[in-house]
Amino acid sequence: MLRITEYIRKSLNGEVIRPFKGIILIWNLTNACNLFCKHCYSAANLKRSDEPSIDEIKKQIPYLKKAGVKVLILSGGEPLLRDDLFEIAALFKENGFSVTLSTNGILINKSNIEEIKKYFSYVGISIDGDEKTHDAFRGMTGSFSKALNSLRLLIDAGIKTGLRFTISSFTYKSIPFIFDLAEKEKIPKIYFSHLVYSGRGRNLTQAEKDDYRKIVEYIIDRSFFYVEENININVVTGNNEADGVILLQEFSKRFPEKKDLLYKNLKIWGGNQAGVRIFDIDHRGNVKPDTYFPLKLGNIKEKNFYEIWNSNGILSKLREHPRKIEGRCKQCEYIEICNGNSRSRAYAVYGDYFKEDPECYI
Repeated sequence: MLRITEYIRKSLNGEVIRPFKGIILIWNLTNACNLFCKHCYSAANLKRSDEPSIDEIKKQIPYLKKAGVKVLILSGGEPLLRDDLFEIAALFKENGFSVTLSTNGILINKSNIEEIKKYFSYVGISIDGDEKTHDAFRGMTGSFSKALNSLRLLIDAGIKTGLRFTISSFTYKSIPFIFDLAEKEKIPKIYFSHLVYSGRGRNLTQAEKDDYRKIVEYIIDRSFFYVEENININVVTGNNEADGVILLQEFSKRFPEKKDLLYKNLKIWGGNQAGVRIFDIDHRGNVKPDTYFPLKLGNIKEKNFYEIWNSNGILSKLREHPRKIEGRCKQCEYIEICNGNSRSRAYAVYGDYFKEDPECYI
């Protein structure tokens, strides 16, 4: 994830960022969902099968610690469909992990808001455009208003929260609306996730290259505005680390005397972290380098997480920095910043994990 506003602020203040030491683990606790979203990487549906039991989850805790997991993002499907979600969250919290929740917001209400506050350090809710766009993208009339009401509930309860938005050809025209919504509702964080071709997301497309770059430039320009006007909204992007290059180029125009520090900070950030500081466990127990990877490294029902995390094969190549990527990346001067970008997208288009990212717009 590229913390755009944070890196602008820190670089302007002369601060060197501290790299995150540890692993962020996304755990998809279920594949059941109450929505049918066009971009869903896990192709979630109404079926509940192969979900890990709380006992199976508990067995992995020593191995998660040994591997260096610090943050757990509980996701799905829709994780709030699990009756034991709060027990699972309590288990992780008691063992010293920072526990966050990724949800569509449909099931958040006054009856469970206090439990959410008790167990989760952060809650991210997906909103993918204005009401018409969001409801069509999410497959349910009324889903926008329910998600927005949930955001308001979380903010009123004093829970750290933010909205998530997926950039695609279907949604990108709503980006100005998303910024305006965050300002109006005083939502402190916006996370823009670039589309990755996985699950139902294979049926979607990204904006054309020229438009795509302009979209990112707009996001970064708005981020500069928030920093310059001291507006308390953090802007973060994920799943297209070329954003860091656009950030560097724009920062260099505005603050040429401080561009070297931002470049240093972006190198410390390191670009794509799949298989390095990011891992995923899907609802069947398969461990993957990120949520979008079709490749399964192993299953926690057969091996523990530490054994899988400590294995070789593709992980050795993913952990090289910069990665050895074919195509345009081989000659790119920015490879140390983006680290080759999304390997999942490269595989989806070329059938090769180490080809260039087809959605690099540089």
